[in-house]
Amino acid sequence: MSNPRDSLHDLRMFLTTEYACSYLPGRQARNLVADPAATDAPLYTRLAELGFRRSGDHVYRPHCRGCAACRSLRIPVERFRPNRTQRRIWARNQDLQARVTEAAFQDEHFALFARYIAARHPGGGMDPASPDHYWSFIASRWCPTWLYEFRHDQDLLAVAVVDRLGDGLSAVYTFFDPLEETRSLGTQAILWQIVEARRLGLKWVYLGYWVEHCGKMAYKSCFKPHEIFIAERWGWIEA
Repeated sequence: MSNPRDSLHDLRMFLTTEYACSYLPGRQARNLVADPAATDAPLYTRLAELGFRRSGDHVYRPHCRGCAACRSLRIPVERFRPNRTQRRIWARNQDLQARVTEAAFQDEHFALFARYIAARHPGGGMDPASPDHYWSFIASRWCPTWLYEFRHDQDLLAVAVVDRLGDGLSAVYTFFDPLEETRSLGTQAILWQIVEARRLGLKWVYLGYWVEHCGKMAYKSCFKPHEIFIAERWGWIEA
């Protein structure tokens, strides 16, 4: 098996064309994408350490002209301490049952995803949801991915899509019943992943990108302590 560091040294990178930024109005975005033909799970762990993230079979990092607002954020699970709001959310959801399954398309999951997208992101790039687009976004051919179900009795309330890295869990996406807003299921799913990462002896939960001036990203910075990847310095700093 090749050494991930050697593979990283030889890895080809591609730059996408510019497109409208979905986080900051009026901005143009573009991504640096690792060669899909060369990407595998060990290499993905190394790339995650450098601020990259997976979507489908592609591993990417924002590489925008004159903008570095997107910062990769991760939680050191052993040092994480929930705040009062997070403790209340955890207590409120103790009636949920969590079940872990390997990544496989399920009609029940897709129906929940479609409801979530229609309610929370109407008119966005994934609305209306289609089975093909959903699965190409969620899964990959090479990455160990798990689906964490959260149920109340038999009712499916949320699904967290999680990648297993060599040193942590990467929160790919969480979707939930839009009628259950009072449960704060997005926060609950992250808290559960932190507990799960500890159980597995892993160091980190990677939460993807955080943008300081984007309101829908604000929840990520509430998990403290956390670390931010600064691409200009090629390193992580605690925030």
